[in-house]
Amino acid sequence: MIHTDVVVIGAGPVGLFQVFQLGLLGIDAHVVDVLPEAGGQCIALYPDKPIYDVPGIPHCTGRELASLLLKQASPFLGIDTLNQDSPRLHLGHQVESVTPRAGTEPGFTLTTHRQLTFNCKAVVVAAGAGAFVPRTLNLPGLEGASNLHYHLDDDLLARLAGQHVVISGGGEEAVGAAIELASLDAAHKAARITLLHRRDQFQVDADLAERLNALIQAGDIEVTVGMPTDWHRADGVIHSLALLTPDSTTVDLPLDHLLVRQGMSPKLGPLANWGLPLERKQVPVSSATFESDVPRIFAVGDINTYPGKKRLLLCGFHEATLAAHAASTILRPDTPQHLLYTTTSPLLHERLGVKRSA
Repeated sequence: MIHTDVVVIGAGPVGLFQVFQLGLLGIDAHVVDVLPEAGGQCIALYPDKPIYDVPGIPHCTGRELASLLLKQASPFLGIDTLNQDSPRLHLGHQVESVTPRAGTEPGFTLTTHRQLTFNCKAVVVAAGAGAFVPRTLNLPGLEGASNLHYHLDDDLLARLAGQHVVISGGGEEAVGAAIELASLDAAHKAARITLLHRRDQFQVDADLAERLNALIQAGDIEVTVGMPTDWHRADGVIHSLALLTPDSTTVDLPLDHLLVRQGMSPKLGPLANWGLPLERKQVPVSSATFESDVPRIFAVGDINTYPGKKRLLLCGFHEATLAAHAASTILRPDTPQHLLYTTTSPLLHERLGVKRSA
C-alpha cells in the first residue's frame, strides 16, 4: 500500500506538469501510466515529429518535450537526473479500480492490474484520449505467450541474443526496432531478424528507409511479406506463424520471439467503470476547478470536457495549474492559499531545490 496525497493517472505532458504544479504547492503525488515510458501521446504517437506550439519553445520533438517536462517535475518525483527510475513514477501499470475509501477521512483506494495499491486523498485523471495500448495481431489465443512482446526494453534485449526474432509492423516503430537489433555487437545480436509486413513497402522517412535497405543488402535483416492468419504454440510458447502470402499461398514462419510493433491505440479501458459520469468518453468538469462530479476526482487534458473546451496541449497545462490550486484548497483547508511566484518565493525555491546566491 502506497500512501500519498494525490495519484495522477497518466504520465503524458499534462500529467507530468500536474505533478510539477502539485509539488510547488507542497502536495505529494505519485504517477501511474500503462506505457513503459513517460510521455503519453508524445512518445506513443509522434516521438520524433516537431511540435511548434509550446510557449517559449520554438520547436521540439515529442520525445524532447517529454524529457523536458520529466526534468522539470524531477524534484517532486524523487529523481535528480533525467531518468525514469523514480519511486513515484509507476510505469507499465494500468489503474483497474478507483474506490472511495471507507472511514471518516475522504479519499480513494486505487489498484493497478499488477496489484499495486494506492491510498490517496484525491485523484487527477490525465489520461489523454485513454490508455495507450499496443495494436495486436488479432489472432485468437495468441495473447499470454511467453515469447510475445510489444516493447523493446533492456530486459528483452538481453534475451534476444542468438535468437530468431520476428518483428511485425510496417512503420517507424517496427523498422526502428529491427535496425536497433541489427546494430548490436556480435555478443548481443540476434541470430536472425525478420521484419514481417503485409507488403514490401514501409511507412518511414527517407533516412530510416536508407538504413533499413543497407541492413537488408548486408543480410542483417530479412523481409517477409504476408498476413498472419494462424499460429502454432505449445507450452505457452509461439513456435511459428502461418502467413497468407500475396500469391494466396500459406507458409509457416518459425520464430523464437515475436515482437509486435504496429503502433498504439487509445482505449478508455477500466476508466469507464470508475463511477465517473462520461460524455462521449470524456469526463465533464468544472472549468473553474477541473473537478469532476465526483468530489476530489479531477480531470485535465484531453480526457475532460467543459463548455469551450479546446483539445490543445497549452490548455492542458492551464487546466493542470488550476486543478492543483483547487486540490490544495480541499486538501489544506486550514492553510492560507497565497499565490507564490517561482521568481521570488524562497519557499518555492526550497521545494525546487534551487540554491540561492548569498
